[in-house]
Amino acid sequence: MIDFVLQPTQEGELRRRVLFWLPAPVPVLGLVYLLVGGAMSAAGWTILLAASVGVGTLLLAVIVQPTPLPEGLAPPVSARRSLHRFRQFTQLRVALALVPVVIGAAAAIAGGGMYPLFAALALAWPQLLLAMPTFFTITRARRAMEAWGTTAYLWHALSRPARVTWPVVTPLVRSYRAWRTDRARRLERQKQEDQQQDQAWKEAVDEEKRNPTEPQAPVEEPPATEGPQLQRTRKLHALPEELDDQDNEPTTLLPKPELGETEDAPRPPGRAAPSTGRPGSSWNRAGRSA
Repeated sequence: MIDFVLQPTQEGELRRRVLFWLPAPVPVLGLVYLLVGGAMSAAGWTILLAASVGVGTLLLAVIVQPTPLPEGLAPPVSARRSLHRFRQFTQLRVALALVPVVIGAAAAIAGGGMYPLFAALALAWPQLLLAMPTFFTITRARRAMEAWGTTAYLWHALSRPARVTWPVVTPLVRSYRAWRTDRARRLERQKQEDQQQDQAWKEAVDEEKRNPTEPQAPVEEPPATEGPQLQRTRKLHALPEELDDQDNEPTTLLPKPELGETEDAPRPPGRAAPSTGRPGSSWNRAGRSA
């Protein structure tokens, strides 16, 4: 059974496409059952609508066949075209089988019961089985393609090797792997760029240390003096709370006496008057002492 499903040929690929959509109505059945609350009875027009759509698609799947091949085709071209038309024919049957499922689900929700969906599923699953590439289906499609006298090498085309793929799943897995590969490549490129930037930064720093661009001013050493040296202290400013305090009043400076007031002021005995720097003051002192 596994070899029958995973057959690596064109026929096996078409078979896997049909088998992938075979259990698709089951999730729809569960979802509709939850939406209608498990009720079975529904309005009559909804059941009629779902059954009518199912019968129409079933008749189309049975009657419609691939179009005939044009005359004068070479065997390789005939095999390629016949395989392409049989693929389209299989996809058409799968689509026709899924249409009653959608219409039946909508009719069941509108009618409030499960009977419209049951009628649609009873007519949809046989159509999926008809889309399976069996001996009867392939033979009938080949005869329809050879209606104008051109030989359709359909069996030869279906026996060609092909990869084992699944619809929807294989493209998603392929996209995920491509995303992971691209992400790993992008991270590796970013890591290399970061390493190059770090190396360039280190080289620039080393070059700056070896060849400084700005001249460095020599540091002047203070002259050596004998004895202890006094350190200069900075001026301390008053704090804001000290400025607002009324008790901390500023100290008033005494006014500096003028030159004339200094000469008229009484001096203690035995102390000479300071020199004013004007001519004649030394002569006056000499005359007084005589």
